[in-house]
Amino acid sequence: MAERVQQPPAKRLCCRPGYNPACRQGQRAGGVLCGGPGSAPGGLGKTHNPESLLDIAARRVAEKWPFQRVEERFERIPEPVQRRIVYWSFPRSEKEICMYSSFNAGGDESGTSGENNDETQLPFLRGVTLLEGGWVDNVLQVGFHLSGTVTDPATSSQPEMVCSVSVSFDRCKITAVTCSCGNKDIFYCAHVVALALYRVRKPEQVKLHLPISETLFQMSRDQLQKFVQYLISVHHTEVLPTAQKLADEILSTNSEINQVHGAPDPTAGASVDDENCWHLDEEQVQEQVKLFLSQGGYHGSGKQLNLLFSKVREMLRMRDSNGARMLTLITEQFMADPRLALWRQQGTTMNDKYRQLWDELGALWMCIVLNPHCKTEQKCSWLRELRRWNSVDVCPWEDGNHGNDLPNLTHSLPQGAHGNQESRPHRTVFTRAIEACDLHWQDRHLQHIIASDLYANYCYHDNQDGSLFDTRGWPMWHEHVPTACARVDALRSHGYPREALRLAIAVVNTLRRQQQRQLEHFRRHKKELLHKAITSITNMEGWVGHPLDPIGTLFSTLTETGRGSSLSPSFDFTLLLFSHSDGEGESYGALAVETALIGLGQQRVMPDGLYAQEKVCRNEEQLLAKLQEVELDDTLVKIFRKQAVFLLESGPYSGLGEIVHRESVPMHTFTRYLFTSLLPHDAELAYKIALRAMRLPVLESTASSGDLSRPHHMVSVVPNRYPRWFTLSHIESQQCELASTMLTAAKGDSCKLETVLESIQKNIHSSSHIFKLAQDAFKIATLMDSLPDITLLKVSLELGLQVMRITLSTLNWRRREMVRWLVTCATEVGVYALDSIMQSWFTLFTPTEATSIVATTVMSNTTIVRLRLDCHQQENLASSARTLALQCAMKDPQNCALSALTLCEKDHIAFETAYQIVLDAAVAGMSYTQLFTIARYMEHRGYPMRAYKLATLAMAHLNLSYNQDTHPAINDVLWACALSHSLGKNELAAVIPLVVKSVKCATVLSDILRRCTLTTPGMVSALHSRRNSGKLMSLDKAPLRQLLDATIGAYINTTHSRLTHISPRHYSEFIEFLGKSRETFLMAHDGHIQFTQFIDNLKQIYKGKKKLMMLVRERFG
Repeated sequence: MAERVQQPPAKRLCCRPGYNPACRQGQRAGGVLCGGPGSAPGGLGKTHNPESLLDIAARRVAEKWPFQRVEERFERIPEPVQRRIVYWSFPRSEKEICMYSSFNAGGDESGTSGENNDETQLPFLRGVTLLEGGWVDNVLQVGFHLSGTVTDPATSSQPEMVCSVSVSFDRCKITAVTCSCGNKDIFYCAHVVALALYRVRKPEQVKLHLPISETLFQMSRDQLQKFVQYLISVHHTEVLPTAQKLADEILSTNSEINQVHGAPDPTAGASVDDENCWHLDEEQVQEQVKLFLSQGGYHGSGKQLNLLFSKVREMLRMRDSNGARMLTLITEQFMADPRLALWRQQGTTMNDKYRQLWDELGALWMCIVLNPHCKTEQKCSWLRELRRWNSVDVCPWEDGNHGNDLPNLTHSLPQGAHGNQESRPHRTVFTRAIEACDLHWQDRHLQHIIASDLYANYCYHDNQDGSLFDTRGWPMWHEHVPTACARVDALRSHGYPREALRLAIAVVNTLRRQQQRQLEHFRRHKKELLHKAITSITNMEGWVGHPLDPIGTLFSTLTETGRGSSLSPSFDFTLLLFSHSDGEGESYGALAVETALIGLGQQRVMPDGLYAQEKVCRNEEQLLAKLQEVELDDTLVKIFRKQAVFLLESGPYSGLGEIVHRESVPMHTFTRYLFTSLLPHDAELAYKIALRAMRLPVLESTASSGDLSRPHHMVSVVPNRYPRWFTLSHIESQQCELASTMLTAAKGDSCKLETVLESIQKNIHSSSHIFKLAQDAFKIATLMDSLPDITLLKVSLELGLQVMRITLSTLNWRRREMVRWLVTCATEVGVYALDSIMQSWFTLFTPTEATSIVATTVMSNTTIVRLRLDCHQQENLASSARTLALQCAMKDPQNCALSALTLCEKDHIAFETAYQIVLDAAVAGMSYTQLFTIARYMEHRGYPMRAYKLATLAMAHLNLSYNQDTHPAINDVLWACALSHSLGKNELAAVIPLVVKSVKCATVLSDILRRCTLTTPGMVSALHSRRNSGKLMSLDKAPLRQLLDATIGAYINTTHSRLTHISPRHYSEFIEFLGKSRETFLMAHDGHIQFTQFIDNLKQIYKGKKKLMMLVRERFG
């Protein structure tokens, strides 16, 4: 972190009251090397000589006392003592320097840790490179001030740059830095790092001087004047104005400078009132956070903010007071984010990633206020800040959407109690931290727990009421579980891993003891509870998905802290917690796994709001991901068995108990993990717990009193309301995954398959998920490397049938896919399955599906070959398909008649029956389009008279107006007339009146007329050739005379209709239309006269349309 401003003047004023300067004259003012005699222990450790008493004392003083206090405490301090104090005041560890110069935790010079993709660019590693490359020079330590030059070597893109660096320090902390490089960042720049590391690694090469005020005390007046004049001469352009101003003030008796005893010395160290903390550029912290927030989650800003939070935790772990200071700066910028007010005005919610940052902010404040060694005034200061932020209107609420009615953090009810709860409708992300300010660490039992590993072994005999220790003598800590876990997290965060581990073990002991007592209580009252069929949520705040993540905290403490090398060389993840005389003990890993199982199995109410519900799912998945990393051994399998039994038998205290509340968080995801873990070791228990977890009471309707999966009455802890489960689709998919896992495992076991099938049919209500299960079962049953599992195939078929029933009366875009798949599945099962679904088609399919998909597929050659049917079986199957087709045609002739005719072609009686159904439905129930389609089919199949009959029935339903010259039925009309013409004069005579009645479009009528005056169309067959003598039919006789008159009349009517609203741009088109009409008029023997009269009438009636009539005269006279 490079400062861009001049270093501020020293705060404290240096002088020697009562100390005779004369005695100092003649003493040597020159410097000596930092190392000097006896300095090796603070250097590179090249000697094994024991430290001198002077060095030991000086080091302790340098760590704890500001130098001003040393001066005030002792009237005269020998120069060697001053030198050793100044020497030992510089930081001796690289860890803090690394912490303030990179996102990395720790000082790994190789760069193997950290988040940056190009770790060599981290300031700390670059500083190490500069130091090792010999680019640090002119290093000088004057009192508590270190200076030097650091050269950035030239690269292809920039020239060599020499940076002037200075560092102030006090009590083994760097308190201020400046660098001329001009870089702006939260962290120290590489040049500051290089200079500081030079002093840490090579103290013997740094020239050390006492504070400059000490040197000045040794000078005479002449020496002082010479010193000042030389200083001004060398730096006259920079300091001359300041020097003259100071001279004027000193010469002025009443000036302010003369009212103060002594003068400032920037090298003299800190005053008594100065805060002792590492240098942190507050302005840059604020600017960087503001920049990251303004990017709205883009460019990795969320990742950068998480790294800043990690840096706060690292500072807390190092017990650095800047952790709270940095978090305060971050919080101020978060609260100033303009999007908060915008979202509140618009009523929209912040995105998930941003919301998680606020959660981390609240959790960090919990850690800070729960610091076991913080001062009361510090906690009061933090509480004021937290209350100020909490009172801001836009401060985000804890659950992400709206407030909750939850118990107070510090006055929470014990498990199972339902006392009076304080309503808190607006719990913000800071509410828990505010409440945590009331907590303290003075409890004697708590102090004993965190202070010693041996507390359990010899004190439990004094446990009178059984609340301090369990039956094995292990300590317990009774407190609201999230609060107790927040204490654990605070201990870990503030660098007390061993203490955190001890408290975590005590909390887990309490959970296990509590679980045992709950089981005993339920067993005593089981009959009464089951008879009443009621349940209650014993803990309104579920531990999984809780803002403080209590279970995750315990798990990580037991695993990460348990294996941490910082405790002792032999302190390992697999070591026993305590050793007893009977040899009993548990590993930290086993205890962590059991804790996770207890938390995941807790019955808890689904919280309100989308974010809170998504957090429950996300937290559960995170815990399970951690559990899946643990390799199961015999010890863990025993724990799994034990917890599975607890979960099954603990009644309302367990999410897998016999009775659960309607809005209890489902256990599907957790149980799938339990099932797969237990299956190789205890299959019966695995299936028992998985089948219990399949229920989803929130979707159940009121059931009979004997159905334990129904929604139960709720104790008055939670108000009665219809639940809004925003994550319901995810929950249902997890329920489906659990069922699929059981189906896969049960392959080959008909009894278990039947049980799983019953559970699926009872508990899964989504057709899409049942269909997925059916498909999964089908795939598993028909794997290529084995023979089909007929039992699993039947399960697949049953599930498919259930899907058909569910979706029969509802819209589903996958319905056709489902029907096709069911037929495929039934084919795999066997011919009897196909016959069965056709027999009961009306409960499974619509008539259209039954004929167009089911029956058609059943009668296809592919199905026959697949089933390897003999002739008798083929006929029976075909008979069932024809029966189905006729039933569908009767029920829905409009959509099924054609399919029925097609399916019944090979059976004369069935075909005739289907044809008769069509005729019966043609009068009222079928449209002309459907009838024309069937008529064309009949003609194609060689039934022209039946085709003619259906065509005439279709014509009776048709109506073409004068302007519908592009109507899709025109081709059908032309085809019907051609068919009639081919059949003979009588058929044509019968159809023409229908055409005249139904068709008013002149162009269509003229087209029909011309076709009828030609020879018999090409489709006429030899069967009818004698009915067509080859003569052209006369237009003066029936039936064509009637058609001719209708066509001429249609042209006349159409002409008048067009002229009513004609525009000039349509004149040419109208003239062409009249030309076509003249061709039709001339087909009559007096057509020329009729057309002339028609034109004359137009001229008379529409004489106002002069231009149009002029065009008519030009064309037609």
